[in-house]
Amino acid sequence: MATRYPVTTVFSVRDAVDRIFTESVSPAISQSIWSAGGTGARAQLPLDVYANEDDVVILAAIPGVTPDEIEITAERNVVTLSGEIRNAVTSEEAKDARWYLHELPRGTFRRSVRLPFEVDSAKAEARFENGMLRLTLPKAEAAKPRQIRVQVTGGESTTETPAITEDASPTS
Repeated sequence: MATRYPVTTVFSVRDAVDRIFTESVSPAISQSIWSAGGTGARAQLPLDVYANEDDVVILAAIPGVTPDEIEITAERNVVTLSGEIRNAVTSEEAKDARWYLHELPRGTFRRSVRLPFEVDSAKAEARFENGMLRLTLPKAEAAKPRQIRVQVTGGESTTETPAITEDASPTS
């Protein structure tokens, strides 16, 4: 039997492969939970995450929301962003519309990122400008490298040996 709409089949197969890849590879790094309620629309929340010696910075593109509509939680080494991106077109506007593309993000989102170290959420700063959230979280003191001086005891030498740098990051 011939497939009537082969392009649709190709896209649904690609979506399935993308979903399998995402669910099998990225849970160790991050997980996305999309709302199943409402109209079934899902909002995508693209992120950039990087760290320097003292802080981790999370950048999120969240168009169409106000800062009060974004919920941010941080516990140990997991940071979660959640909220809702409203549909840019009202139901009344779209009532008689013929859609050609409908790609703008909409719906509820929840995105958790597991970091390789703990953060100090009490000192976190969040700024929101032009649809971009910039979240800066200082690394917890236990996660920062520190120097330990080794002293020679016994014998007649009282000089200190060179410092050893210890990386306090967990190995898991």
